[in-house]
Amino acid sequence: IRGMAPAFSHYLAQTVRRHPAYLLEALDDGGHMPACNDADFHAVLQARVDAAEDEDGLRRALRETRHRELLRIGWRDLAGAADLEEVMHDLSRLADGLIGAALGWLDTRYRERHGQPRSAEDGSPQSLVVLGLGKLGGGELNFSSDIDLIFAFEENGETDGAKPLDNPTYFQRLGRALIAVLSEVTADGFCYRVDMRLRPFGDTGPLAMHFDAMEDYYQAHGREWERYALIKARVIAGDVEAGGRLMRRLRPFIYRRYLDYGSLANLRQLKQMINDESARKGRFEDVKHGEGGIREIEFIGQAFQLIRGGRDQALQRRDLLGVLAVLGERELLPDYVVEQLERGYRFLRRVENRLQMLNDQQTHRLPREGDDRARLALAMGFEDEGSFEAALVREQHRVHAHFDQVFVAPQRAGEESMEDSPEADREQQIQRLWMGTLNEDEAREALAGLGFNDPGSAFAGINDLRESPGVRAMSTTGRQRLDRLMPLLLGAIAEQDAPDDVLPRALQLIRTIARRSVYLSLLVENPLALSQLVRLVGASPWISDQLTHHPLLLDELLDPRALYAPPDREGLQAELEDELARFPGQDHEQMLDRLRQFKQVQTLRVAAADITGFLPLMKVSDHLTWLAEVLLEQVLHLAWEHMVQRFGAPQCGEDASACRPARFAVIGYGKLGGFELGYGSDLDVVFLHDSDDSASARTAGPKVIDNSEFFARVAQRVVHLLGAFTASGRLYEVDTRLRPSGTAGLLVSGLEAFRRYQDESAWTWEHQALVRARFVAGDRLLGEDFAALRREVLTRPRDADALRREVVEMRQRMLTEHASKPGDGFHLKRDRGGITDIEFMVQYWVLVAAHEYPAVCEYPDKIRTLEALGASGVIDAGFSSELADAYRDLRNRIHRLTLAGRDARVEQPDAELEAVRARVTRAWESVFGDADVDAASRG
Repeated sequence: IRGMAPAFSHYLAQTVRRHPAYLLEALDDGGHMPACNDADFHAVLQARVDAAEDEDGLRRALRETRHRELLRIGWRDLAGAADLEEVMHDLSRLADGLIGAALGWLDTRYRERHGQPRSAEDGSPQSLVVLGLGKLGGGELNFSSDIDLIFAFEENGETDGAKPLDNPTYFQRLGRALIAVLSEVTADGFCYRVDMRLRPFGDTGPLAMHFDAMEDYYQAHGREWERYALIKARVIAGDVEAGGRLMRRLRPFIYRRYLDYGSLANLRQLKQMINDESARKGRFEDVKHGEGGIREIEFIGQAFQLIRGGRDQALQRRDLLGVLAVLGERELLPDYVVEQLERGYRFLRRVENRLQMLNDQQTHRLPREGDDRARLALAMGFEDEGSFEAALVREQHRVHAHFDQVFVAPQRAGEESMEDSPEADREQQIQRLWMGTLNEDEAREALAGLGFNDPGSAFAGINDLRESPGVRAMSTTGRQRLDRLMPLLLGAIAEQDAPDDVLPRALQLIRTIARRSVYLSLLVENPLALSQLVRLVGASPWISDQLTHHPLLLDELLDPRALYAPPDREGLQAELEDELARFPGQDHEQMLDRLRQFKQVQTLRVAAADITGFLPLMKVSDHLTWLAEVLLEQVLHLAWEHMVQRFGAPQCGEDASACRPARFAVIGYGKLGGFELGYGSDLDVVFLHDSDDSASARTAGPKVIDNSEFFARVAQRVVHLLGAFTASGRLYEVDTRLRPSGTAGLLVSGLEAFRRYQDESAWTWEHQALVRARFVAGDRLLGEDFAALRREVLTRPRDADALRREVVEMRQRMLTEHASKPGDGFHLKRDRGGITDIEFMVQYWVLVAAHEYPAVCEYPDKIRTLEALGASGVIDAGFSSELADAYRDLRNRIHRLTLAGRDARVEQPDAELEAVRARVTRAWESVFGDADVDAASRG
């Protein structure tokens, strides 16, 4: 086909006839049409434009370049020497180059006449910024296309020449001149048809607008289709740095922080308008606008960008093939769908380019003339017209099927068949119930029929929501979304076992999220998410509260596979790294918001898997503890890097020649150390370092401080970052009172000072606490040093009787201060027979036996420690197993109560719980009986 390229394009043939030199000069010595790199293209173009003495010369230079490049690009395309990426790149480069060169030439002449435009604020020079949209912005221009442009400039002011103009006038004149040299038809043809209708206010708006006005327009008046258009916006000419600043200012309008499912309905309406227009004009063979056409593939990609781009920066890109690849990587579309969409896009774009090569016309319809249809089929590599059209229809059918999967409203089929559905009466009744067209008696009867035991309360709740000020003040779009959602929600609640319990929680959630109607769209567009919402809200008031306070968590209901399968520690680390990598360059506050949202998401996953039985008890605490470790490590990294930037890394050593890095570690105590975190647990931590007291124990600069001050500041920042409240909540409440000397001691201790304290000053209860202590973040070598120190302290020989008395006295004080009063029920942790009794027994056995059986202090958690105590013979193996079972039972009950929105107190213990409590109490008495009586009498 190489030598036959002109046979498939009237335009190429005409160009060769009129300008044979263009072809001869383009071919290499072997008669091949070569590729052209960016540098060579721009050098040749600039030389032609620089030689232009007036605007007529500029027009000739631009048009000559266009014809030469289109000949080269079209020839290589038809000859099969260039793939689609090369063709789109070269066509887009041609447009960028012509626009940029023309603007530079014109701007130079205008500045000679009027001077340099300057800012009224600081006198800084101002230049025009040209944004390319559509396929030009995406670097995907086709062979003969309109170009969509927007003109902007950064600040108001005026030029500094002899004939000054205010900046708006200067840039509007410059913009009109640029449009004219590109679009006016001369003897040499034209460059591009320029479309400026996508600018703010369209044809009625100013041709060029300054950045502040543009930002105000999009925030106040921007419509959904303008978000869609700006996805592909790219600075193609003029002041590129200023253009970058403009795009950063517009990004919040284009990409929302939340999953914006409202975009689906808007894009669905926009596509329907296009389809209606295509049908009206008879575009049944339109490869761009028709069913299964290029526009449907673009809509699929851009729908995901609008919905998810604010949460995933990888989707904030302009090229459609790149977007499709990300959708595959993120598993937002199956691999086979991505492959079929990519293949369909490449096929349709090749068809489109060959259609436009025929006559250098912007067309997307198959030609009517038989010769041109045959010519198109041959140009596409098919033997005849019939085989080509069969292949085209196959690709279009595949594309349209995938488009329907993404865009067809999930309730549409049900609505269309409502009259024939056996559920029709029920659906219509629920619809009327929400809309308020039933009187109170009819509404109560309907609710009773739906399974509500207290239809009066249900009716009052529904009516209160519908008539609430927030709902009455909703926008038209928001109210339409609510009216679509509520019948679906009420129907799903009616399917629950206890709809009376679920309804108030669900109504409170809707009352909250109605302020952001995009969440209503999420639930309407995703029936699976709605069903998961009702299921979880019904199962747990705690989960309901989390969803109400943090509606961003509704996004997690879209994928039950992930919702009910929380990742392990390695998976958490990988997910967090991936989440943070999606938004590089964030400041600490933005990073912390990401961390808080990450914690909320992962905690929801654990709770969902817990409440539905996918996770056993011990795994729940494991997952919550792993989550805390991963977040603590990241927060420590942020704090450390912040301090090192200011003061340099801490060092120590006897002299400069023996200098080494000083290390820092975070030690987890209590539930964190013992892998026993629950929902909402705080973190007990101790901070350690291993710096010495030498003169070199200071930071490397630029600003030098002592290591002790450096580590104290790091620890303070960690505590602050973990505990600070923002709109996204907080990460964890942190308790540092278990450090040496408690609140009177230093926030950070040196390892040797910590050792001396344990040897000389620590109370027995502090050695008890050490049983559940372990390294959780920071330098691992220092963590190993701490583990050795812990083992050394715990394995010391101890007086068993004295230890027994001290442990019992401590427990008795706790009971005196915190135990439940008679009639107040049973606190599963604090009261006699609760978890604290098991903790104290385990700690006593470890302290008294670790000298002879060091294996019993190997682990910080109670289950493995109890197993070690039984295996070592310190206690009977059966006794060990019985206490472990009791501990699991009590922990499980605490988790259940938390998810039910209650504390750890059981008002009326059942027989099974009383039996567990009795077993623990008997165990306590068998270990501490005499000492317990003595302590009580002394108390």
